[in-house]
Amino acid sequence: MWACPGRLGGPSARPLTHQEPALSTLADRAEPTADGTREAVLPAAVLWDMDGTLIDTEPYWMAAEVELVEAHGGVWTRQDAVAMIGSSMAVAAAQLQARGVRLTVEEIAHALNSAVGAAVAAGIPWQPGAFEAVRALHAAGVPQALVTSSFEVLAAPFAAAVGLFDVVVSGDTVARPKPDPEPYLTAARLLGVDVAGCVAFEDSRSGLASAVASGARVVAVDSHVVLDPPAGVSRTSSLDRMDVGVITRIAAGETLDLRDPA
Repeated sequence: MWACPGRLGGPSARPLTHQEPALSTLADRAEPTADGTREAVLPAAVLWDMDGTLIDTEPYWMAAEVELVEAHGGVWTRQDAVAMIGSSMAVAAAQLQARGVRLTVEEIAHALNSAVGAAVAAGIPWQPGAFEAVRALHAAGVPQALVTSSFEVLAAPFAAAVGLFDVVVSGDTVARPKPDPEPYLTAARLLGVDVAGCVAFEDSRSGLASAVASGARVVAVDSHVVLDPPAGVSRTSSLDRMDVGVITRIAAGETLDLRDPA
């Protein structure tokens, strides 16, 4: 639910390449058409939220929160947990302390990260279509970043296990986490691309605010929370509706609604 931008498996605030790449825009990734105009063929990059968007870890976070609050004599409901989706660790810890958890922010972070990390270690709980979308984008040569509010202790092992992300930006390595746009702007900068040519995927209100404010094209994924995004944001109820062609259309400016019919 909640991870310094850096190389996979390490703390350095750098992308996988050793030099800052030259800035590219969507127009640079275009091909001339018969009439001499340029038609975008691929997004500059795809920027993925992790928890709830790519992997279904929200139940793990919820269970860890309930266990922690109840151990201190408090009550934590599903509604409380859903309200926390996408929050930074500092915000989450403050809410848990308000419910009676007598631990420091660092101790709360350690308890929650340990519980969720142990659950994920048993097997990556991919959301439907998520791995297929990441793999297809990688095969097409589209750079990808993991942009998560989770701490690096969770984000880096996941990214390393998958092996398809070029950059990881985690919640404990930016000065202003989501809902501030800094995480997405940082990911685009490390990838050397114009954020306006990127497509970002988010499943929480906090993350959605961050991605929209960054200037990226955004897809709201209705996972554990039904979002109400602003105009211009595409929507889907599952990543199994997302392939390279659909994502390219969104990067080129289309706003799509791929949710299940009501």
